[in-house]
Amino acid sequence: MHRVAAELSTTTSAVSQAIAALARDAGTALTEPDGRRVRLTPAGHRLAEHAVTILAAVEAARVDLDPAAEPVGVVRVAGFATAIRLSLLPARAALAQVHPGVELRLLEHEPPEALDLLGRDDVDLVLTYDYNLAPASWRSEQAVVPLWDVEWGLGVPSADRRAPLASYADHDWIVNSRHSADEDVLRTLASLNGFTPRVTHRVDSLELVDDLIADRLGVALLPRGRTSRRGVTVRALREPKVYLRGFAVWRRGRDRWPPLRAVLEQLTRGDADS
Repeated sequence: MHRVAAELSTTTSAVSQAIAALARDAGTALTEPDGRRVRLTPAGHRLAEHAVTILAAVEAARVDLDPAAEPVGVVRVAGFATAIRLSLLPARAALAQVHPGVELRLLEHEPPEALDLLGRDDVDLVLTYDYNLAPASWRSEQAVVPLWDVEWGLGVPSADRRAPLASYADHDWIVNSRHSADEDVLRTLASLNGFTPRVTHRVDSLELVDDLIADRLGVALLPRGRTSRRGVTVRALREPKVYLRGFAVWRRGRDRWPPLRAVLEQLTRGDADS
């Protein structure tokens, strides 16, 4: 007791009280008399063995959470396919060089699904999007940083020479099946051009949208600069222009965790380089 008290710069009484409190928590005696001294009981020896592991885990957690520590850990990311290709995969390649202890786990989801996962703490980071004509509403607990934007146009069969959006007022239209933002943009554009779009098909895959357009089953808004299926052309829109805007979103304050901060640094560095 005297040696422990000296090591901890406290009194023997304080050490005795602490061991008594620990014994009450454990539900068994941890020490027993040994002449004028005390010794550990078998249960005390077992607890001492566990303490080595417990204290090591506490120290590992302290190092892991230290904002100045080398980032090590798993970062769970939910995002839509385009952002994963454009932003996350290049960031992962750079991350592997500078912070090899950071591991990414990916879930492909549209924004409503991904943001719901973030709200439940099932992921650490979300890659999401909105449009300049259909801006997202962010929650107060969400931190957001813009990544890039992509101009969108009107996807039509290549043989079709009609250009103005209004000339497709009587056509069937294709929109996203898992997110309403592009339909909101379409209805805004249509309203500005004096018609109400007839939404017939709801499709998530851009490749399938290409197929439907090529087979003349409808027209749709599509990103410009992307290689579409042969037979599909994405024509520029007249004013107002439409831009899809990519964002990284996380719970406010969580970027103090070194692995997440490292991922964000690579994402935003890639954006700056581009």
